[in-house]
Amino acid sequence: MRSVRERQSASPAGSSPAARRTGGRRPSSGRRVRPRRRGRVLLTVLLAITLLGTAALLRAELRDGDGARGAPDARRGQTAPTPAPPPSPTPAPTAPSPSATRTTIEVPERGSGTFVTARAGGETVGKGSRPLRYVVEVEDGLDVSPSEAAEEIAGILAAPRGWTHDPGNAFRLVGAGAPHDLSIRIATPATADALCWEGIRQDTGGEYNCEVPGGVVVNLRRWAEGSPTFDGPIHDYRALIINHEVGHFLGHSHMTCGGEGRLAPVMMQQIKGLNGCVANAWPYDEDGDLVTGPAA
Repeated sequence: MRSVRERQSASPAGSSPAARRTGGRRPSSGRRVRPRRRGRVLLTVLLAITLLGTAALLRAELRDGDGARGAPDARRGQTAPTPAPPPSPTPAPTAPSPSATRTTIEVPERGSGTFVTARAGGETVGKGSRPLRYVVEVEDGLDVSPSEAAEEIAGILAAPRGWTHDPGNAFRLVGAGAPHDLSIRIATPATADALCWEGIRQDTGGEYNCEVPGGVVVNLRRWAEGSPTFDGPIHDYRALIINHEVGHFLGHSHMTCGGEGRLAPVMMQQIKGLNGCVANAWPYDEDGDLVTGPAA
């Protein structure tokens, strides 16, 4: 048996040579950390840093945006689609002026005396076997387009209540240089007076229209201003002018009122008074009957 001192000084069984060299002291805990445990600690730290960075980025995006879920990120250059503007309301149609005297056409007393023929043409209207070919001329320098005037006159002559209601009549608008049977001229008051006097020795006094051999003369004042006796749109009064003067060319004579409250015949000089009749721009009424009256 060994003494106590011998047992204390003896090396423990199974001790390594390293332990014997250190006199039996255990190594410190710091020296015993293995590399694998150190790697786990480092991974944990990196994961925590990553999570913190992601949270900070999300807070920045919400702060920079409008706070709404799904709102576009302005930093990415995205823009919300611009909504289409609401359609503008369709303006309500305006009724024609009840007065035939309203116009924007300037009416000089005297013009150049020369005319511009509308470069226009059209289909034959009416059932007559021999269409009446006509041209439209406007005194040079007036505030009236020859082509627009020709289009308006063509519409008047083709209207259902116009002279084409008579199956013996037909009309055809032709252009400058084409053979024609009738010229319809729009002229200043002074030029109209000169043409009417030259053609039929009639004094139109700067106010009236006339029918002359080979043509019709329309006073610009009447075309632009209508008549104080005609309460209606200016286009209707222009229809009265054309239907009255072309009626003369077709062989119709002046008439007067056929009775109180009846339509005035288109061959009545309505500008000089209605004599109890109602102003009317068309040769035929809505039933297709010719509007007549006693000879004037």
